[in-house]
This record gives sequence, C-alpha cells and structure tokens, in this order.
Amino acid sequence: MSWLGLMVACQSVQEEATDAQAIAFEQPASFPAPTYNLRENPVSSEVFALGRLLFYDGILSRDYTIACGSCHIQGTAFTHHFHDVSHGIEDRLGTRNAPSLANMAWQKEFFWDGGVNNLDMFHIVPIEDPVEMDESMENVLKRLRAHPDYPARFEAAFGTKEINYERFSKALSQFVVLMVSANARYDQYKRGEVELNEKEMAGLRLFEQKCASCHSGELFSDMTYRNNGLAISHHNDVGRYRITQLESDKYKFKVPSLRNVANTFPYMHDGRFYTLEQVLNHYQGGVQDTPNLDSLLIRGDQRGIPLTQEEKLQLIAFLKTLTDEEFLRDKRFAETGTDIIR
Repeated sequence: MSWLGLMVACQSVQEEATDAQAIAFEQPASFPAPTYNLRENPVSSEVFALGRLLFYDGILSRDYTIACGSCHIQGTAFTHHFHDVSHGIEDRLGTRNAPSLANMAWQKEFFWDGGVNNLDMFHIVPIEDPVEMDESMENVLKRLRAHPDYPARFEAAFGTKEINYERFSKALSQFVVLMVSANARYDQYKRGEVELNEKEMAGLRLFEQKCASCHSGELFSDMTYRNNGLAISHHNDVGRYRITQLESDKYKFKVPSLRNVANTFPYMHDGRFYTLEQVLNHYQGGVQDTPNLDSLLIRGDQRGIPLTQEEKLQLIAFLKTLTDEEFLRDKRFAETGTDIIR
C-alpha cells in the first residue's frame, strides 16, 4: 500500500472512532465499578483509534507477522479460535490458550497465572515472549518512531509526536478497556426485556446451585485462582505457582469469565476441551485428585460435580444465553481489513 493509501485507511479508522457516543466507556448498571483507572487514561476518539491500529498491526512482532489481533479474534470474543494453545511467530507454540479480552476493565490481574497486575504493563509481555512476538519493546518503539504515519497519530492522540512506552500502552489499554460485553440475552432477561425458555431457566437455576461459587456475579468470575482437577499435562504447567512460588498455588489457574463462553472454545488454560459438553463431562466424572484440588470439588470420597445428562443440556442452554452478539460484531473493535505498510 502507498503512504497515501495508509493515510486514507487511518483517516477512515479515525472517522469511525469520532462518534462521541460510540467512543466512551459506559459502565453497565449491573456491573461493579471498574478497577482500571480511566482518570489516568481519559477516553478519546484519537487515543482509541491509535490503539485499534496498534492492536491489528504486525509491526509489534519481530518479523511483522503477528499482531495482538492474530490471537485475539473478535468473532470469538477476542480468543484464538480452534487453537488449543496459541501459535506465535514462525508458528511457534506456547503452552496456554489465549483468554478472552472482554471486560478487561474489571480485572486486577492478567494472564492465566496473574503474572501482571497492571493492564498498562500487560502489553509488553506478548511482545517480548519468544514464542509470541519475539521482539523487544525498544525495537517496537524505534519502528513506530521511524514510521511515516505513527508519529502524527501519536500527536493527534497525545499532543506531541513523542512515542514512548507509556503512550503506546495507554493507547492499547484504552482500546481493550472499551471492549465491554454486557448485552447478551441473559442481560436482556435481567433487564426484563426478554424471557428465557424453560430449558434456559432450568439451566440458570442449576448454574446458581452448582457453578456460581466460582463463576460469580455479572462478570461470571470471582477472579480467584483454583485447581479444577485437570489431569496434569505434559507441559507440567504449574499455574499460579510460577508467580508466587507458593506450594499452595501449584496447578491453580485464574477462573475465566463465562461471558460469550459458547464462542470462546477451546476451553481450559491449555485448550484441551473443544466443546461445552466435554467441559461438563470433566466436572461430572473427570476431576482428578491433583495437589491443591479446590475444596468445592471434593465431596467425601467423590470428586467433581454431580450432573445428569439432562442437567448438562440445561446448563449448556443457559450458557448460550451469555453470548453477546452485539459485542461480537461491534464495528468499533473490528479489524480495518487494511494492511499497514512498514
């Protein structure tokens, strides 16, 4: 693409982002207060548009082939569809499944093990990971400074052409923070706008009885770290222990949100299950007595959650009501479809 073509593409992105109502952080009435400090990163159409360009630009990786959007795809709530673990640069394989980016404004810690506790520091990790983008943050900033268009984009967003990590990170964070998913059929039901059918209602009641201890609240996660009895994989991923070095944290992973769960397969930290049926079969009869197994899955000499076949079907029916079709198709978060020339 020519430089003029790039300018036209960027202008198009900015024009889409200048709708004052569309580019604003709106806290759903049923949600708690966000943990991300928006006062330190005020929302603007220019910062948001810059963040979207960066999110979909392979300039962040060593060979320009991997963008954030490569492993976080909108139609699957910003997960890596059909990949048990993510494929990075040169098709290198990691050991974990890419989690959804929906509702990141309410998270205090990030990644399956909570290895980062500040969203503005989140972005450097995949960039410098040798199996993801395999680049240094220093080189990324040099590329952006030498780019024919990015200095002007940073000036439009922040007032000067200076490109540093703080500005880079705030732009990406702002794009991600505005990814709010809160308009599934479940939400519409809670607001009295639609009814759930008999099977979905039965599933909701079962969910409240058997699942909501961990997948709690409107975010459908208590944000804790738990061992849910998965058989230890050949990677021997020790989970939260890698960060804390506490024996009590071995094989514990962050409880994921279940919003859009019907679209975010494969499931678990290593993507070992491809269907909701497989997930529920695990809880019904596949829970292993691994170290630090969550006490909620221990019932005398039994492990797991008792479920009949009918109850599993009812639960799945309810889980599908958590799909936010509006979020999955929101043009504000869509890739432009235009390659950015280095």
